[in-house]
Amino acid sequence: MISSVENPTADVLARFDALIDVRSPAEYAEDHIPGAINLPVLDDAERARVGTIYVQESRFLARRIGAAITARNIARHLETALAERDGAFHPLVYCWRGGQRSGAMATVMDQVGWRVSVLKGGYRTYRRAVTEALYESPWPGRLVLLDGPTGVAKTDILARAAARGAQALDLEGLAAHRGSLFGALPDQPQPSQKAFESALMAQMRGLDPARPTLVEAESSKVGEINLPPGLFAAMRAAPRILIEAPMGARAGYLLEAYGDAVADPVRVDAILARLPPHHGKDRRDAWREMAAQDRWLELVESLIAFHYDPGYARAGQTDGRPILARHVLTDLSVESREAAAGVCLRLLQESSV
Repeated sequence: MISSVENPTADVLARFDALIDVRSPAEYAEDHIPGAINLPVLDDAERARVGTIYVQESRFLARRIGAAITARNIARHLETALAERDGAFHPLVYCWRGGQRSGAMATVMDQVGWRVSVLKGGYRTYRRAVTEALYESPWPGRLVLLDGPTGVAKTDILARAAARGAQALDLEGLAAHRGSLFGALPDQPQPSQKAFESALMAQMRGLDPARPTLVEAESSKVGEINLPPGLFAAMRAAPRILIEAPMGARAGYLLEAYGDAVADPVRVDAILARLPPHHGKDRRDAWREMAAQDRWLELVESLIAFHYDPGYARAGQTDGRPILARHVLTDLSVESREAAAGVCLRLLQESSV
């Protein structure tokens, strides 16, 4: 017997042996329930073909052809991805809106003898839950910002604090972007906005609201990803741990952390050419010349002095968030970053008390 699920909370989803998304690969790639596997009953080309027949020829013909393709695809999944599942298998199946595609897969699975459930309303039900959690509700729990100018290794310190037991939220990791001028990751595009929000909600659900969460200070966008307003409002109100370090240490760390950019001077030149016009043509041309001549340390120090730090200072003029602590690093060695992570952990523990 096929049962239905109406509220896809984390506890409910955890009851199933597998979450099966039967939408097309393109739909799945844009966003899906975290942990779901894609077993499409129609691939992208097949879905387009059936849709064209439905509009241009007849609904009956589209359904007959679609049913034949669906049957073949379901048979292939039974013989491959689902071949090792035993009789106790308990999956949850969903499509776009809980209609024909998930119904077809669930009907066959039910006939096999599996205890199958369908998500009522499909992906749209799940998406409504994401929107409600991130856009219609305040961020649960308390945040503590890890703040400081560009190049003080905030992302690395955040990861080290998390490894030592701090409750942390890595927004740059979720957004696949380092949040700066050269922040795009090599060979890793950013997720869609919807996919980012799905990953964020999954992280949010795993946080203990009774404990403060350490999060790196960001603007309202990380690359091309927009932070949900509830989260950003909580970040704007959160107290800060301020990390500082000398210019030379910051420049050296950035060269190490952004080695992929140094290895791609064409990309660097393209980014420098798009810098805001307020820098002036002469300065932008000078920066491009530094890059062309492999004067990387000089370029990074100049960018810090004339691009990053002035922007950070302007933002700080209107920043009324309290500072929990100011931690000054004399260098950015592994030992110094590890010590900074320890400071963050201690401050979070004191904040909890």
